[in-house]
Amino acid sequence: MKVLIVVRTLKIGGMERVAVNLADAFAEHGHESHLMYFKPRPPQLEPSNERVNVHHFALSRAMWTSGVGGIIEVAARLLNSVLRKSYFLLSGWWGGKLFRRELRRLERQYGAFDRIIFRGIGTFETVWSFQDPRACYVLENIVKTTGGHAPWLERLKARCLFHNKHLVTVSHGVEKQIATAMQTLQVQPSSLRTITNPCPLAAIRKAMLEDFPEQPNFPYLINVARLVPQKNHHLLLRAYAKMQTTLPLVIVGEGPLRKELEALAVELGIAARVTFAGRQLNPYPWMHHARLFILSSAHEGLGIVLLEALACQTPIVSVDCPGGVRDIMADELEAYLCEMTPEALAARVDSILEADGYAIDERWLERFSPAHITTAFLQEMPAS
Repeated sequence: MKVLIVVRTLKIGGMERVAVNLADAFAEHGHESHLMYFKPRPPQLEPSNERVNVHHFALSRAMWTSGVGGIIEVAARLLNSVLRKSYFLLSGWWGGKLFRRELRRLERQYGAFDRIIFRGIGTFETVWSFQDPRACYVLENIVKTTGGHAPWLERLKARCLFHNKHLVTVSHGVEKQIATAMQTLQVQPSSLRTITNPCPLAAIRKAMLEDFPEQPNFPYLINVARLVPQKNHHLLLRAYAKMQTTLPLVIVGEGPLRKELEALAVELGIAARVTFAGRQLNPYPWMHHARLFILSSAHEGLGIVLLEALACQTPIVSVDCPGGVRDIMADELEAYLCEMTPEALAARVDSILEADGYAIDERWLERFSPAHITTAFLQEMPAS
């Protein structure tokens, strides 16, 4: 079958890495796989399977060069200056029409696609007016209903992005929250189901054996995440300050909170034991050589990084945050969940280290095999 996966960028991030993994998985299982992105953000990810067809559709440039698109772009920016967070209304309406035009061009060259998979709300926003029965829209995380000063705009946005569309969530926790949010926002999707993210075990285990010059030559704890509020590094640092272990903490990732987090490490007296390693195109050697992977997020759609750490043969511990971590931290792994407090996380990490970690069962990863995920995406769409 012929599949097109669409993302806004291929920057180094969890959602983008999953999109690339999925494109690889379709190609590896004999399907014609296409991956489209709108905006280059170097350094960026790329498929490992050479049979994946990668397309850069410069949507922003197309907006400005499509005649009326320039006028719409200016109008969208003016509207956003008056009504915050409304930019997508006009830009995404025209963007959807431009995307359809680009899709027709691709299909003249390659033939009709059997499935079109959009990943991430940022992607949805840019082309929201596009409607097609072959399309499904993957929600990587929960949808917050703020009830702010413009609830009508929140409902309008939800209607543009989700109404009469086939929605897919990456975990059952997210599916449950999305179902409630859609009722609150008075939106009726065509369907709502869970298809989890793939964990490409063989590719990860090959990548984790690569050498990297910055590799610490001593045991350490690790967290891999963007330095943004969702990932809750403030909690991680406060927990680390309470831990009995003398192992250093390595944080792999970059983001707007870096200086603030570095200052907090100084304030807590742990700066000498915390390394901010920055963005890494291949984080898997860092995971593989760590004693324990720690997830401290405020919420997670799934927490694919937990699976990646297990694939790297590194034990994991996670706070019990809203979203989908319980889809991973099930059965025996539930023992390595803890409350979302510094004290609870510190105590759980120390207890795992005192027990010298734990053995990793390969069965924990079977449910997330690429073969299962690709098959699920290619099944007939649920009836409305």
